[in-house]
Amino acid sequence: MEENDHHFLEERIMAPISKVSRRGALRNTALACTSLAGGGAAAAPAARPSDFREQIEKRVQDTRLIDTHEHLMEEEERLKGEAPRVKVNDWSLLLSHYLDSDLRSAGMSRDSYNAFFSPSTDPLKKWELIEPYWPAVRNTGYGQAVDIAVRELYGVPGLGRDTVPRIQSAYRERIRPGFYREILQGIAGIESCQVNFQGSPFSESRQPLLLMQDISIIGMHMGPNLKSYAPMTGIEVKDLGDWHAVIDAWFKKYGPYAVAVKSQAAYSRNIDFEDVHAETAAPVFRKKMQEQPLTPVEQKQLEDHLFWYAVRRATEYRLPVKLHTGFYAGVNSMPLARLQGNPGAACELCRKSPETTFVFMHIGYPYYEEMIALAKQWSNAYIDMCWAWIISPVAGARFLSQFLVTAPASKVLSFGGDYGPVEPVVGHAALARRGIVNSLARLVEDGWLTSDAALDLVDPVMRGNAYRLFRLEEKTRALASAPWAKG
Repeated sequence: MEENDHHFLEERIMAPISKVSRRGALRNTALACTSLAGGGAAAAPAARPSDFREQIEKRVQDTRLIDTHEHLMEEEERLKGEAPRVKVNDWSLLLSHYLDSDLRSAGMSRDSYNAFFSPSTDPLKKWELIEPYWPAVRNTGYGQAVDIAVRELYGVPGLGRDTVPRIQSAYRERIRPGFYREILQGIAGIESCQVNFQGSPFSESRQPLLLMQDISIIGMHMGPNLKSYAPMTGIEVKDLGDWHAVIDAWFKKYGPYAVAVKSQAAYSRNIDFEDVHAETAAPVFRKKMQEQPLTPVEQKQLEDHLFWYAVRRATEYRLPVKLHTGFYAGVNSMPLARLQGNPGAACELCRKSPETTFVFMHIGYPYYEEMIALAKQWSNAYIDMCWAWIISPVAGARFLSQFLVTAPASKVLSFGGDYGPVEPVVGHAALARRGIVNSLARLVEDGWLTSDAALDLVDPVMRGNAYRLFRLEEKTRALASAPWAKG
């Protein structure tokens, strides 16, 4: 564990979740902003909208975010010039996660795309490849996040032909030991991140208190992926019981240190997992081991059985189960009809396992009203806004406004950058803060919340809910003494 992590640990343990104090001077702002219907009584003078908005904005800017979802690689990989998603280490890396999809959707050819992300292309010449498409994508959430990030990180007006040389130079200057903490905590105002590492099922991070980790269970139930999970355990997998033992070994080793488990199986199927008994799954698993083809029904039976096996292990370790829902990353690949089934399937998961805490990610975009209904009805359903602010900033603000006057406020998690490279997280966090301010201020302006109530929601929405749900005080203590954190 790094020396700075010891100081970070002391701050985290000694300081409880801050209680947002009420501000009496703004107590009835919302009522003052609306006219009294009937009765002939004169309405109280309305407070200036900027009064309560400025109070909300200050509270939001002063409150640190808990980032509930990232795919960040380890800092050491970046320092070595290694980027698993794309083999490039220049300013174009900032566009390699999400904004690249908008560029392709806007018409960028595959050849131009490949050249833009090629390490052999002169970084100073790369602007010419995206310039025709930049006007079409700069105002999307993906584009705004990158534009904000380059302004905040590199001191330029934004991404453009004249700024690329400075961006490239500053990009290289910033990549130095400690730059993750500088970016995430110093600039983005993030307290800690939760990482779904894509290089292995669990990452023994060198910065365990900054980059907390999920256990990835997707390979436990989809496939399954013997090569990624079995070697660590030393178990020779011959039958379903052996595979159960492999899953058990992962939870035994990392369950005390993980903050949650995560599966993105919704990219290849709906999340309608049935509770299939081992007696049914065992012969199917045997066929899989013998490399015999499975029917679609058999494949689903195996995936469903293993999903619930992993979920039950997670529940035993009191780990929330994070599931992808809604929109797909990438381009030209999303079957929208399948996404429509996610909210209904999520209800069934909550019904089948009431003792399991489910976190449904990305607000199920574009079906986010159904996800609000899910959280209002099911006590074990939580909705995570990770990724949502850059999929559609306006939809994110609408979702949060609707959620806060519909479902319990304790059941929403307001931010996860969902990035591979760390730099765009700065832009995403800025968009999230803007959206939170807009959502709360609009609810006050329209009379649905008092200004005091809006202020009191800031801490829970931005950090308190996540702190409690993922038991971060307990996990902080465990990670401080993790074997890989010593030294």
